[in-house]
Amino acid sequence: MPDQGVKKPRVLVLANQKGGVGKTTTAINLGTALAAVGERVLIVDLDPQGNASTGLGIDRQARKVSTYDVLTGSAVIEDAIVSTQVPGLDVAPSTMDLLGAELELASVARRSHRLRDALNRMPPAGRAPERDANPIQSQPYSYVLIDCPPSLNLLTINAMTAADAILVPLQCEFFALEGLSQLLRTVERVRSSLNPKLEIQGIVLTMFDKRNNLSGQVAEDVRAYLGDKVYKTVIPRNVRISEAPSYGKPALVYDFRCSGSQAYMRLASEIIQREQKLRNRPAA
Repeated sequence: MPDQGVKKPRVLVLANQKGGVGKTTTAINLGTALAAVGERVLIVDLDPQGNASTGLGIDRQARKVSTYDVLTGSAVIEDAIVSTQVPGLDVAPSTMDLLGAELELASVARRSHRLRDALNRMPPAGRAPERDANPIQSQPYSYVLIDCPPSLNLLTINAMTAADAILVPLQCEFFALEGLSQLLRTVERVRSSLNPKLEIQGIVLTMFDKRNNLSGQVAEDVRAYLGDKVYKTVIPRNVRISEAPSYGKPALVYDFRCSGSQAYMRLASEIIQREQKLRNRPAA
């Protein structure tokens, strides 16, 4: 059981039912950026494709215990957690087995709460650090980021049920708002039936191309529609961000100076500031 005297981590779910919007890229690089400024971060990979795990350099053969085992109850989440090359950043990896999780959990009690229950039982610092590990490994997690598949299925519902807030990566393209409205309806359903505290932490605009008039128009429309929920930081379309996963590295490790890496550092700062405001907000 977790120590009741230790503050629980903030659980943020990165979700969008549209694929190719930069969800996994944002999970990897936001997690890295938060770790770079001293936060301790756990990324929970709930996408059967396992791209967040691969992008953090976790070989498929090294995923002895995965989030599939956690959801089906055959392992506790701390047994799935592995360290990454980034100090302070760990990952609970996924495997293709997750494709069958929805069917296996169909008749299980509290099937939408499996991840929440696993995180609530997790020790504050995750698994016990090895003897020669970096001292930060013994510190409690301050953030848990959940990377979801590009669909509104049971895996995504589990993530939303476990989360304090949702962070939505939104590609600057024509149908962006159309997909967003469906996602927001799902958030409302989860809030009304499974997780009343779930809120929108923010919308992050990704793949922004300043040379493209459409990108600017979409950004303008999204800000008009959602106001302050949209982060000031915009993630640009950037070749170095695209290259980094093939080397099993976050963009911030692959090329810290590139415009994409610098944007994720600004986003991390903005999220921390927003989180501080949320914590200091008077209780309703």
